Amino acid sequence: MENLVAVDRLSENTVFRKGDVFVLFGELFGRGYATGLIDEARRTGMEIIGITVGRRDENNALRPLTPEELSEAESRLGGKIINVPLMAGFDLDSPDGGPTPTDLLAKLTLENWQDEKLDWDYIEKCRQAGTERFVGALSEVMGILDGMISDGKNVFFAHTMAGGIPKAKVFLVIANRVYKGSGKRHMSSQTLLDSDLGKLILQNFDEVSARTFQHLIEGTARIRNRIEGSGGKVRYTAYGYHGTAVLIDGEYRWQTYTNYTQGYAKMLLENIARQAWDKGIKASVYNCPEIRTNSSDVFTGIELPLLPLLLALRKEEGGAWAESQWKACEKLLSDGNTLDDVFAKIRAMQQSPVMGPFYDFSAWPKANSQDQADLTIGTSNEISQMHRDAKALISDHLSTLVVEATGKLIFAESSDPIGPVQWLNHDIVARKLNALHADEASGRKVA
Repeated sequence: MENLVAVDRLSENTVFRKGDVFVLFGELFGRGYATGLIDEARRTGMEIIGITVGRRDENNALRPLTPEELSEAESRLGGKIINVPLMAGFDLDSPDGGPTPTDLLAKLTLENWQDEKLDWDYIEKCRQAGTERFVGALSEVMGILDGMISDGKNVFFAHTMAGGIPKAKVFLVIANRVYKGSGKRHMSSQTLLDSDLGKLILQNFDEVSARTFQHLIEGTARIRNRIEGSGGKVRYTAYGYHGTAVLIDGEYRWQTYTNYTQGYAKMLLENIARQAWDKGIKASVYNCPEIRTNSSDVFTGIELPLLPLLLALRKEEGGAWAESQWKACEKLLSDGNTLDDVFAKIRAMQQSPVMGPFYDFSAWPKANSQDQADLTIGTSNEISQMHRDAKALISDHLSTLVVEATGKLIFAESSDPIGPVQWLNHDIVARKLNALHADEASGRKVA
């Protein structure tokens, strides 16, 4: 495992205090990692400020939130939102009112999408138009934000922007075959990436998931210089995904979901953090364990590496609380099924020769294969069917635990981060959860 820097300490927050400022750079929607980090900011008593991606009107033009939408978003966030649309990506942008990339994709069908070509000179003009729009709006947002943060405060910028799939009808069918298809319905992820459609998607992923972090760092230079000049500290964090070390055959080993198409953008995100770090800016990407979210549910099988967290809770001496998690999860299984049965399926998948090539850190993100997809998707479906209720899965329960742990780990680690790119593997997640809940029965918790 080359260049994998794992967090191996339970740090404490030594910087942020009541009255400091937490800025969420990405709108808060539904379940996801960001909720854990925001919980920590609230617990610390920080002032929370957010932004919005805006909404699209009937003509696909960006608009601010309505008063009702703004009130709902601010209630969800628990803070003030700067109501200037900061939608990232260029799939709905164009120069001089011309067709957008999404418009150009409308001609794609299941019969022609692999062969249809895009005008890349024109696509570049669309990308430039999208960047100019985003940077212009960002400048307006930062002008407002500058007036909301007083000298001497410490500021925590949390980047959460991700995604970028254009709304092309044909892609819904393709995605189901690439990420959910097995047997005759399987499609190679490399087939997608080799097409012009795939290349456009990768470009848009870069803009949304990675370059927005660079825009954030550059756009806050004035605020950062003022805050640091007045004695305050500024930190930047972003959420990455680059595989996770989980228990395999009793040892923590790196593994990944295949194929994680956004992986290329996540590596660009890491490089942006490294470049900022080299300039003395404390910007860190935290590669978090797999969880189930609204967006990750498209990837059938991404939840499987989450299940060995139960094994890690025991290995890291979670005691009675860890056993309570085992019992809670076993109750979610239907009669006749046990966690031992679940882990037998997980082990069979992990130990299969089919998966061997996909445990190569240096080859990430590796394209999927027919055998790998059949095994991963098949195992996922089999374990899902072992539950009492398809809407109450073990992976849902464990996802909430990972969100809780990663929020606390990232918040504390950001006081004195060890580097620009870090991994939160199952060992440190389990240790944090065990420390938090060890004395739950007595009412005492470790922060």
